[in-house]
Amino acid sequence: MDRLSLQVLSKIFDPESIALIGASDEEGTVGHTLLRNLIGVGYRGVVYPVNPRKTSIQGIQAYPNVEKLPRRVDLAIIATPSRTVSGIVEECGKAGIQGAIIISAGFKEIGSEGKDIVNKILELKRRYNMRIIGPNCLGIIRPHIKLNASFASKMALPGNIAFISQSGALCTAILDWANSENIGFSNFVSLGSMIDVDFGDLIDYFGTDPRTKSIIMYIEGITNARKFMSAARHFARTKPIIVVKSGKFGESAKAATSHTGALTGEDEVYGAAFRRSGMIRVEEIEDLFNCSEVLGLQPNPKGPNLAIITNAGGPGVMATDALIARGGKLAHLSPDTGRALNAVLPPYWSKGNPIDILGDATPERYAEVVKICRQDDNIDGLLIILTPQGVTDAAETAIAVAEACKGATKTILTSWMGRDDVREANEILNRNKLPTYSTPEQAVKTYMYMYQYTRNLEQLYETPEELPMELLSSKQPLIEVIQKASKENREILTETEAKSFLEAYGIPTVETRFAGTEDEAVSIADDMGYPVVLKIYSTQITHKTDVGGVALNLKNETELREACRRILEAAKKHEPAAQIQGVVVQSMITDPGYEVILGSKKDPVFGPVILFGMGGILVELYKDRAIGFPPLNQTLARRIMESTKAYQLLKGFRKGMPPANIKRLEEVMVKFSEMLVDFPQIDEVDINPLLANSRGVIALDARIVIDKDVAFEKPPLHSHLIISPYPKKYEWKWKTKDGRDVMLRPIRPEDEPLENELWKTFSEETQRFRFFSLVKTWEHTTLVRYTNIDYDREIAIIAESTDKGERRMLGVVRMIMEPPDFRTAEVAIVIGDPWQRLGLKASRLISHQWAK
Repeated sequence: MDRLSLQVLSKIFDPESIALIGASDEEGTVGHTLLRNLIGVGYRGVVYPVNPRKTSIQGIQAYPNVEKLPRRVDLAIIATPSRTVSGIVEECGKAGIQGAIIISAGFKEIGSEGKDIVNKILELKRRYNMRIIGPNCLGIIRPHIKLNASFASKMALPGNIAFISQSGALCTAILDWANSENIGFSNFVSLGSMIDVDFGDLIDYFGTDPRTKSIIMYIEGITNARKFMSAARHFARTKPIIVVKSGKFGESAKAATSHTGALTGEDEVYGAAFRRSGMIRVEEIEDLFNCSEVLGLQPNPKGPNLAIITNAGGPGVMATDALIARGGKLAHLSPDTGRALNAVLPPYWSKGNPIDILGDATPERYAEVVKICRQDDNIDGLLIILTPQGVTDAAETAIAVAEACKGATKTILTSWMGRDDVREANEILNRNKLPTYSTPEQAVKTYMYMYQYTRNLEQLYETPEELPMELLSSKQPLIEVIQKASKENREILTETEAKSFLEAYGIPTVETRFAGTEDEAVSIADDMGYPVVLKIYSTQITHKTDVGGVALNLKNETELREACRRILEAAKKHEPAAQIQGVVVQSMITDPGYEVILGSKKDPVFGPVILFGMGGILVELYKDRAIGFPPLNQTLARRIMESTKAYQLLKGFRKGMPPANIKRLEEVMVKFSEMLVDFPQIDEVDINPLLANSRGVIALDARIVIDKDVAFEKPPLHSHLIISPYPKKYEWKWKTKDGRDVMLRPIRPEDEPLENELWKTFSEETQRFRFFSLVKTWEHTTLVRYTNIDYDREIAIIAESTDKGERRMLGVVRMIMEPPDFRTAEVAIVIGDPWQRLGLKASRLISHQWAK
């Protein structure tokens, strides 16, 4: 992965001096607005206007070029015609300027000439170790240092939200709206065309920024998906990352050969990427700020159970409808809560949730109900609604509610409905860190986004179970299959070739044999035993059923011969140009089961995408599918399945139909994932149908489409993936002084139980040396941080051995690459007390790790 020093970004975001190239005296120009913004809002650094035709601009001495500046500057802002930009970038590089923001437009969007300019700029960037934001961007704003390096008409308010957008026009609208809503920012960035600095860079940079509590993004497209995913996965657990993605209904432009390709649209892939990295995807711009603000003010919901407190029935019903529609639940009030509410409310209150405390509710009544509901363990969050009525004092009620909410550990949101009548009340609530919304539906939507964020992180980092894995002895036979097809100018492997891949990875397949003639088919069927399935065999026919090329449940020779002639005639009729080599004969699986599809498509941005859903001939009609990315483990495989309606069937939804063997399905999905990890030459795959029943799983049909462009190439290891898989190359066998066999290997998420047992062996002295404190208990949320790691930026090598028949982790060495530059690392090592002084030295583990 190309990682130029992110430390240079500090030259852009914390510059002590700035050169504005293209500064202007002419009002209404970008150069005029940029200079006015730089000098007019209190920025304490030095600003040098650069213009070859002026000696002063807006009353400030100007310079003809950067070479004539009296000192080296940190940041160059370029606002000149596109044809001049590459020359200016070269001047900046020679002058030692490492940070640049290119405001100018007219690059890739104008065709080949613009692309040539971009390529020249990138070559100069690499030569002089520069970082560049833009081109075609609005600029950046850093409110806490009063830096407005943009041509926006307004300055952003200070806050703790980092806002990143590809759209400059959207930035100006957002800034205007945020100022009216009193929403502040730690950083406000327009990325533009992203020829260099992109979302991944800024997630890394703002992830370590103490002023930034959450990151919100407007995304049109991702460039470096692997860098993006690595950064997002690293920080999403500690800093919420919230995203709106435009182009929701766009489809991939590439024509798909397989069912999986047809079912996997661009937006579904982006959605899966956001989920896998732990980000929150929202629907509307307003949701970005609602979620970001609340996540910084309120504890995350522990569950979907919401209590609604209202002084009017209608808004309570509306909130309930919104809650149920989004998958939330009305909290069931405990008997103690019911009795306590009976004691403080009039006898004709609603007696349930929503808790209608009636139109004459006083501030004291609101406060009492809030205090009671805070104590109910059945309630995960509270939504407090007020509609102004004749006797309502909105401001006094806000004061009472704020006091009643102090020290609350549950999520509490409010909706004081109205505008002028509740303005003061809303200010009171906001001052007391109680987010308020103009409608109950907005509040409910935000609550459910918050809960989904919590739940998604819990599910992503649930400790996976160990699955039995069969290691592939050699990839060479399968590589030869791919190369043979490529030499024959084929993209689609035959069914038998495709199934050879599955069999190599331990995925069960139905017995399948090729027959060149009708008599050969009869001989094979006699050997297999009836009933059998007959399928057309042609490298040009992809969907056999569509051309009448499949015959099922053939019970004897007569039926087989008739079917053979029938499917050959049908195939020739539907595909007269296709070369038909013969037929394949399969055993007919008569056991009842569930038909699902397991497939993959190579996305141009995100690489291999895994699809799971309801299978069979109507797969594209049902469109019941979920998407994920390799590598998978047991937990991630289960999460994909759970996102489909098919999963309910697999659990035994139908009466008289036993549930499928979910564990075997998980194993097959993980093995399928390993196949995609190992073979970048695979473009599309369909296993459809994949039959699952209570006994196991078997692939009845398989199709693989290869990428002929890489059939004979050896690309960099795992360069086709967006998430680095388990690095097997770091495995190493060793012996301790006492002759104990030890395996040194990278840590995996499945190792959490072993890590927990290791930590129990630490003496107080060992704990203090490793953690600088004593820890009595280790929670899952702590352990998962040490075992579920991103191999692109962190590695932990464990020493594993067998002690009294049980696997034990003896020690671990960890190396964490440090942002922003990723050129330095923090190294830590700990050995369990029972295995110290056995030669398992830090130097041995570290040298092994560095050597690899």
